[in-house]
Amino acid sequence: MKKLDTCLLALLLCLPLAACGGQPSSSTATETADTTLGKKVREATDEARRKLATENISVSRNNGVKAEITPAGDLLIDGKAVAIDDAQRKLLLEYRTQIVKVAEAGIDVGVQGANLGMRAAGEAIKGIFSGDTDKIEERVNAEAKRLEESALKICEQMPAMLATQQQLATAVPEFKPYATMDQDDIEECRKGSVTLR
Repeated sequence: MKKLDTCLLALLLCLPLAACGGQPSSSTATETADTTLGKKVREATDEARRKLATENISVSRNNGVKAEITPAGDLLIDGKAVAIDDAQRKLLLEYRTQIVKVAEAGIDVGVQGANLGMRAAGEAIKGIFSGDTDKIEERVNAEAKRLEESALKICEQMPAMLATQQQLATAVPEFKPYATMDQDDIEECRKGSVTLR
């Protein structure tokens, strides 16, 4: 779970970087359209989505030994397949699907953050030149609120993921040392989402 947290954090860190570079969004851009930076971020994340769908997903490490779940639902520990039955494979695939959904939601939040940063910079520049700064904060805060709601949706997926992880740790003893997610991770996610603005 810590690797997933790191990926999400990296995506969210795009927000302040987005505010510092690139071109301001045009005045005709809608609030949901990608900015120039948002498009570049989305293009880069399309590759990440492809890899999530087609490559092994690293679950975690235990004493330097990596566990992965393949697209077919195999569990690999240190590159070697663990013998599993159909019920265990079903649980592994369910857990993998949940990881992918959380990761994809994190990617979406990262793109939204990049767009928000660019729009905020564009709004600030327009406000300086037009002298109309009254509504800037209101518009940016409204979009930040939508970003926060998207981030909270990630946290809402985590209890089901934790439950599946615990079932998997019981059903596949070899997986148990890799079941590192706990209730604190969910609470930290919720706290982090609330403090996005």
